[in-house]
Amino acid sequence: MNIIGWVIIGAIAGWIASMLMGRNESMGWLANIVVGIVGAIIGGLIWALITGASFGASFSIGTLILAIIGAVILLAIVNMVRRTA
Repeated sequence: MNIIGWVIIGAIAGWIASMLMGRNESMGWLANIVVGIVGAIIGGLIWALITGASFGASFSIGTLILAIIGAVILLAIVNMVRRTA
């Protein structure tokens, strides 16, 4: 998948995750993209640890779901860190 694909998947996954976590109003489009891309990496690593399979970098519904799950995990960690700080 090329960089444009990563940005598109990141934007969609970050936007959905920010809505699920109630942070959509405080995040802009750039933050959504970054959270989505990092979330995709986190989701892929978790998938590889659980299944032992390598994470494919192609677009599919499964890839989008993994990116959303990873982005939700990332936002939950950020929320916990902000509360304790």
